[in-house]
Amino acid sequence: MPTVTMTVNGKTVTGEVEGRTLLVDFLRQNLNLTGTHVGCDTSQCGACTVHVNGDAVKSCTMFAAEADGSDVTTIEGMANPDGSLSVIQQAFQDHHGLQCGFCTPGMVMAAAALLKENPKPSEAEIRAYLDGNICRCTGYHNIVKAIMAASGQDVSSIAAE
Repeated sequence: MPTVTMTVNGKTVTGEVEGRTLLVDFLRQNLNLTGTHVGCDTSQCGACTVHVNGDAVKSCTMFAAEADGSDVTTIEGMANPDGSLSVIQQAFQDHHGLQCGFCTPGMVMAAAALLKENPKPSEAEIRAYLDGNICRCTGYHNIVKAIMAASGQDVSSIAAE
């Protein structure tokens, strides 16, 4: 079996994988990083979103071998160094941007990628960016508010749905 080495959440990891092993499975099964969720296995839901070399990637669409040598960040790597919640995670908590929590890791990872690209997105831009992430509980309203709050914008103008 091939060996892969990558940096995951700031730590170098090495593991043996079959060629067909998906990155999401390597993270969950080999590294026990279960915050990255498997929702649909078809790249439709976004629950498996991680960052690979700074880009948001649906880890169910990438083989672990493709990430060999890469820098990978999962939801477990989003907290502040002292273990406290990141600004985005705190905003999701403060603005009730989650219910069952299944989509939340992918939503937080997508939000981080969006805010890296566009530090002050509009409500419409947030909704368009989240198009590849599915939430079956919230209706997205509070997720959008959380992302706007994380960007430092006033959320009082967002109309209730």
